[in-house]
Amino acid sequence: MNKQYASASAALDDLIEDGMTLAVGGFGLCGIPESLIVALRDTGKKDLTVASNNAGVDGFGLGILLESRQIRKMLSSYVGENKEFERQYLSGELELEFCPQGTLAERLRAGGAGIAAFYTKTGYGTKIAEGKEIREFDGDHYVMERGLPVDIALVKAQVADKAGNLRFNKTARNFNPLAAMAGKVCVVEVEEIVDTGDIDPEDIHLPGIFVHRIVYNPAPGKRIEKRTLREVN
Repeated sequence: MNKQYASASAALDDLIEDGMTLAVGGFGLCGIPESLIVALRDTGKKDLTVASNNAGVDGFGLGILLESRQIRKMLSSYVGENKEFERQYLSGELELEFCPQGTLAERLRAGGAGIAAFYTKTGYGTKIAEGKEIREFDGDHYVMERGLPVDIALVKAQVADKAGNLRFNKTARNFNPLAAMAGKVCVVEVEEIVDTGDIDPEDIHLPGIFVHRIVYNPAPGKRIEKRTLREVN
């Protein structure tokens, strides 16, 4: 089975519909599927719900989908680097479900594993827990969180083999494997494609059974989210 598509646009051509829920990998601008996000914008589909740690920055990453008003709701843990994200949320134009980072990661993992819900201490006694079931176990209080299966997962990996087995680059191995597991269909953007068997089995971070489509992008932009400079004497 050939999982490779000629372009990001081709990989998304028959997948995206209005109102879908997507999980998008990455943390800040690290490990985000840049070309797939652009292709998602170009579909013109709207009313999307997107689960991602944050929404990129203004003009890059998921920020471009906010600018095009294609996202109706974000499930995120952090909004601080995107002024348009903040503006839309504070003005009531964008629905936001705050979700602590570890909880979001576990919700995606649970969604991929077929786990309907789980209990966590995180968020108890805060607004995060409002409206959610609270249970006591061994004298401690826990918040029930739902697993988060999604329609489409868009992820970024460094290397894929032709069967879809993936290896991620260092900290890009953050939300990407979990997002991939949660998707009914997973599309991955990679910088290198090798023959099946060329990745040592011990070096595979995500097995190809979770990956449905592969897009080759050998030269992503990899922008720096927050550039810090110092004077050199």
